Amino acid sequence: MRTLLLLLLLAGPAWAVSSPSEMLPDRAQEQRAERIGEQLRCLVCQNQSIEDSEADLARDLRGIVRSRVVAGDSDRQVIAWMQARYGDFVRLDPPFRPLTWLLWSSPVLALAVGAGAVLAGRRRHAAPAPLSDAERARLADLL
Repeated sequence: MRTLLLLLLLAGPAWAVSSPSEMLPDRAQEQRAERIGEQLRCLVCQNQSIEDSEADLARDLRGIVRSRVVAGDSDRQVIAWMQARYGDFVRLDPPFRPLTWLLWSSPVLALAVGAGAVLAGRRRHAAPAPLSDAERARLADLL
């Protein structure tokens, strides 16, 4: 059982890419490429990194990352290249700048809208005014 567990733990990094042919022969470069890929969003899946996605585009992006790592680009240069090509959305953790303020502030805005809706709902459901004498008389005639 221990041996099986150890083998599964050692095989974990190999699960990051869909095919062993994608992996770089240099282990240090492969680990760098995986770390970079974990920071980049799959533009098809949108909630997965390119390392976790099986989409064809993610496979292509993994190839680009690996080729740039082999070419000697730093982590920042690879991410900057991807960002220049695909925009801030390609990063799973986009930078905080005016173009992404709405993205970063959306949780706070959602809470504010929800709180406003709750407060507006409470105000609408105020107790009705009591019936006037004329209304009571009319109601008595109807019943």
